[in-house]
Amino acid sequence: MAKAQTRKDDSTATIGFEGKLWLTADKLRNNMDAAEYKHVVLGLIFLKYISDTFEEHRARLVEGKGDYAGANPEDPDEYKAENVFWVPAEARWSHLQASARQPAIGRIVDDAMVAIERDNPRLKGVLPKDYARPGLDKQRLGELIDVIATIELTAASEGAQSGEKTHRSVDLLGRVYEYFLTRFASAEGKNGGQFYTPSCVVRCLVEMLGPYKGRIYDPCCGSGGMFVQSEKFVESHGGKIGDISIYGQESNATTRRLAIMNLAIRGIEADFGAEHADTFRRDLHPDLRADFCLANPPFNDSDWNRRDDDVRWQFGVPPRGNANFAWVQHFIHHLAPAGFAGFVLANGSMSSNQSGEGDIRRALIDADLVDCMVALPGQLFYSTQIPVCLWFLAKSKNADAQRGFRDRRRQTLFIDARKLGTLIDRVHRELTDADLEKITSTYHAWRGEAGLTRRRGERGEKPSASESLRACASPREYSDIPGFCKSATTAEIAAHGHVLTPGRYVGAEEVEDDGDPFEEKMPRLVAELHAQFAESAKLEEAILAHLKGLGYAL
Repeated sequence: MAKAQTRKDDSTATIGFEGKLWLTADKLRNNMDAAEYKHVVLGLIFLKYISDTFEEHRARLVEGKGDYAGANPEDPDEYKAENVFWVPAEARWSHLQASARQPAIGRIVDDAMVAIERDNPRLKGVLPKDYARPGLDKQRLGELIDVIATIELTAASEGAQSGEKTHRSVDLLGRVYEYFLTRFASAEGKNGGQFYTPSCVVRCLVEMLGPYKGRIYDPCCGSGGMFVQSEKFVESHGGKIGDISIYGQESNATTRRLAIMNLAIRGIEADFGAEHADTFRRDLHPDLRADFCLANPPFNDSDWNRRDDDVRWQFGVPPRGNANFAWVQHFIHHLAPAGFAGFVLANGSMSSNQSGEGDIRRALIDADLVDCMVALPGQLFYSTQIPVCLWFLAKSKNADAQRGFRDRRRQTLFIDARKLGTLIDRVHRELTDADLEKITSTYHAWRGEAGLTRRRGERGEKPSASESLRACASPREYSDIPGFCKSATTAEIAAHGHVLTPGRYVGAEEVEDDGDPFEEKMPRLVAELHAQFAESAKLEEAILAHLKGLGYAL
C-alpha cells in the first residue's frame, strides 16, 4: 500500500490519532488478508464502543442523581430507555482487556459477542464470532485489544460543569471506524470497493441533494457511508436527525453487518430489511417511495438477475450483460413524486448505445428526468480506475417555492469536474472542500436556490433556515463557465444524439488574454521558437557525440 503524503487539513485521511492507531493495528496483521483482518479489527472497535457507552451510562446510574435517583445500574431497561446497548459483565471491555494475554482470548471475545447479541435483539446475527479460529494468532489478538484500548472516548464537554464528563464516542469512534474502512478498502484494492465509497464522493452526492428531511434510500448500501454522511449533513446544518428516515438493502451478508455496525456506532436507526438480499431478485422495500435515493451500485455489473416483465422497466428492458440502467430504473421506481436521486455510474452510461442502452437513456431524457450530470476525475476509487460520473435525477423540475427551486423543465446542467481533485498518493485522488464547494454551489445556483433567498430578502421576508443555508452554499446567480459547466436544453441534448457526457456541452476553457497586441506578440514568439530550435540542434549533436564515443555511431 502506498504511503500517504502530508496533505491539507480538509483531506479525509490526514494522519492523526486514527492514522497512528491504524499503523499500529496494521503491524499486527502479519500475513492475514485485509479482507479477513477487517472484521477482526472493526468487530473489536464496535465492542469497545458499546462497552464504553455502557460504562458511562452505568456511572450515572450508580451516582443516582437527578433523573437517575433510585435507578438500578444492573437493570437492562435503564440502558435501553436511553438508547444504550446493554452489555453483560462477560462482554465488558474491562473483562476482555484483563484477559487479553490469556491463550483463550479468542473464545472469550466470541463469548462476549454472543452475549451482546443475546441481550440486544437489534444486533442479532450482526457481530463477528470467529475469534477463536486456529488461524488467528492469539498473541497478536491480545496486542490488538491493548491497542484499541488506547482510544480515549470521554472528554470534558464544552460548557459542562467542572469535572463533568460526556461521551464523545459518536465523534471519535465514528472517525476511527470510517478511517479504518477507508484504509481497508485501499489495502484490499478492487474488492474493497464493494463495501466502501470514498467519502469525498459520498459528500458530493449528499451536499448536492441536501437531504434535510424525508426518506433516504440506498438499495446497494455497502457499509452505509451514504447514510452516515446524510446524518452528518443534517446535523451540520442545524437540522434534526429525526427528520430523516433511512432505508437500505445489501446483498452481501458480511457487508450488511458492517453497515449495521457502522450506523449503530453512531446511534443511527435504519431499516435494512429482515436479511441480506439481492435487490433485483427480492426487493425488501417494494412499497417505499423515497424522497432521496443515494447509491453507488456495482459498475457495469454483468452478473445480475433480470425478469423481462419487471414493473421497474418503465423506460426499456435493460441488457442482461450490464445492470447500469437496471439500477437507474430501480431508483426512479422508488422515488416519491417530488423525489431526487443521486448516484455513481461508469462513464459508459452517458454515451453507450449497445443493447438498447441508448434507447433507455433517450427515454429518460424525453421524460425530463435528468437534472444534472457531473464528470468526475479519475483515481477516486480504490476498486477501479474506470472513469465514473454522477447522475442526478429529479421526478419533477417544476418551480417549487417551498424548496426554492426555479422552473428547470427541459433543462439539464452539465459539470465537467475532471480537472479537480488532489493526489493523496501515487494512485488515489481526493476532492477537497474547495472542489466540493465549486461543484455543489454551481448546482444549487442553477436550481435557483440563491435567487429565491435574495428575492425574499428584498421583500423584507425572513428566509427559512434551510433557505439561508442554501444561500450560503450558493451566493451567486448561475452562469455558464466554459470548460466547467453548461445549462443545456433537451433539444441541445437531442442534437448530440442524447449523449450526456459533460465535455460535449461545456466547451473549452477560456484562455486568459495576456493583453499583448498580436503585432508585437508574434515576432517575439517566432524568435523564441528559433532559439528553441537552435538549442535542440545543440542537444542532438551532443547526444550523437556520446553515442559515437560508446561505439554506437549512427
